[in-house]
Amino acid sequence: MLFLISVLSFGAIHMAPNSFMGGELNPNMTPEAIAQLRSIYGLDKPLFQQYCDWVVNLLTLNFGISFVSGAQVSDVVADRLPVTLWMNVIAMAVTFALSLWMGIKAALAHGHKADTITSQFALLSFAMPSYYLALVAMMVLSVTLGWFPIAGMHSLEPPEGFGYYIDMAWHLTLPIAVMVFVGVGSLVLYIRSLTLEILKSDYIYFARSRGISEIKVIRYYILPNLLPPIVTMLGLSLPGLIGGSVILESIFGIEGMGQLFYLSAMSRDYPVIMGILMMSAFLTLIGNQIADAVLLKLNPFVKR
Repeated sequence: MLFLISVLSFGAIHMAPNSFMGGELNPNMTPEAIAQLRSIYGLDKPLFQQYCDWVVNLLTLNFGISFVSGAQVSDVVADRLPVTLWMNVIAMAVTFALSLWMGIKAALAHGHKADTITSQFALLSFAMPSYYLALVAMMVLSVTLGWFPIAGMHSLEPPEGFGYYIDMAWHLTLPIAVMVFVGVGSLVLYIRSLTLEILKSDYIYFARSRGISEIKVIRYYILPNLLPPIVTMLGLSLPGLIGGSVILESIFGIEGMGQLFYLSAMSRDYPVIMGILMMSAFLTLIGNQIADAVLLKLNPFVKR
């Protein structure tokens, strides 16, 4: 699968119109300079040979050299990766925890006011574009009220010591909140639907007929049956840890992987684009394997 993904990605990137070395992005480049750069980066070779060289380097975790900065792609990614990982891990953890709680509560209150309010909120979240909510939040909470910074990761003169991380958390609160609000809707509806199906099961009626409390019903009957699909969704969400915040990082001016991918796409920085694509593909495959392994532990009968 990783091989097929690499072939398709490599072919799609090189079929895209314009290129960093073609002079379209920099009309001042002379044909001699373009030819020299193409020779340095090996772009004057046949496409098949370029792919083979790239795969050989990839096996040694050498993603090549960025066209824009001239630095190793691995170094460029290493500089941008931590902030994106922290943002997406926190947002994902809060999103899944909040969705689990809201979805179960809505299902238990099926047909009542709490269920209606939760469902309406989930539909609003599901339909809300992240870029629109980000702009509205910036206008209201940053420009009008001044509660949060408009953009960036740090103040102009960030404090030293522990205050440095407090300042960073203050800057990242708004984008993380937008990510959680936009992502929670579909999960709430999904978990609510699954919980309603579980509540129709015979063992739920039997447990309630024995007078088991609602908390124990949730803990021993609902949650264990919700874990397999949730684990599967968590595994599929791993690629989002790298490139799941492209739009928000660009809007909030956060120097993370999402912004790096966007800028690289705009400048046709092929090595960086391919490096990020292959990392995302690798995380997708690893996420599926981890999810399958966890499911086997949760439900050994899956082996049959």
